[in-house]
Amino acid sequence: QVRLVESGGGLVQAGGSLRLSCVVSGSIIKFNIMGWYRQAPGKQRELVASGRKDGNTNYADFVEGRFTLSRDLAKNTVHLLMNRLKPEDTAVYYCNAVPWVLPPGQGTQVTVSS
Repeated sequence: QVRLVESGGGLVQAGGSLRLSCVVSGSIIKFNIMGWYRQAPGKQRELVASGRKDGNTNYADFVEGRFTLSRDLAKNTVHLLMNRLKPEDTAVYYCNAVPWVLPPGQGTQVTVSS
């Protein structure tokens, strides 16, 4: 069974940066699209960014060029570099396949203070 372990979250001031990492036990090659999602309190989970095996990436409109997703197939990891963070980016961030089909990890909390 695939296991996802997210890390890298924390408390940061607005305008700061964080780099999230997701280690996938088991090969991620089988999953054509891997993504980062987030869920803020009282809100539905939303897809933030996704990356295909061929290297193509897609981002939600609210990202506005601030985030970069990367996949390391050899290390079975998926990263999300987040720059120019805003308070509205505060949420628990999860990685998963796209669509969301894998058992969820624990997520990593990102808190952006104003």
